Amino acid sequence: MVALAVVLVVAAGFAVQHFWAGRTQAVRAPEVVAAPFAERSAQAGPGASAGAPNAVGSPVAEIVVDVGGKVRDPGVHRLPAGSRVADALRAAGGVRPGTDTEGLNRARFLIDGEQVVVGGPAAPGVGPGGTAGGGPVGSAGSVPGAGPAAPVSLNTATVDQLDTLPGVGPVLARHIVDYRTQHGGFRSVDELREVNGIGERRFADLRNLVRP
Repeated sequence: MVALAVVLVVAAGFAVQHFWAGRTQAVRAPEVVAAPFAERSAQAGPGASAGAPNAVGSPVAEIVVDVGGKVRDPGVHRLPAGSRVADALRAAGGVRPGTDTEGLNRARFLIDGEQVVVGGPAAPGVGPGGTAGGGPVGSAGSVPGAGPAAPVSLNTATVDQLDTLPGVGPVLARHIVDYRTQHGGFRSVDELREVNGIGERRFADLRNLVRP
């Protein structure tokens, strides 16, 4: 009986230890140091965003676009980086009543320095990715292989529109679009020389057919 009692006492001790070790304990979450970021955001102003570059090499907070044509408040407007055509139209007070917006791609992303023209004369072959409102962006004419009817905008033309230029295929057109995305757009036609695949001879053929 004594031996059985000792065994029961030892078993009870193990059971108490097991339940004590497995009890629920409060865990304190680690503190997140957010003060420096909050201070930087406050200094950057209300338009600052986390993903855009600023003048010192951090992400840009805003872009500048020129909205013209049949809008209530045409002119230069500042918008947050990553804005779309619809945001530019709202900043310009909206489209005037009766304006034809059939070819207007409101979902297209904007780039810094571009012009959005609403209700301009439609150029042949302008697709949904072209300049808002069908303004002249240098699209292909109605005759296949005839080349662009007007200078193609390097900053707004789509891959398909750039493909209509002489000597520019889908691959080179994609290189042009990639370059403007990486460098925030073209500031001059001469920057076309820096695009991978464009040499001096090809640049000479294209310089009068394109614009920034």
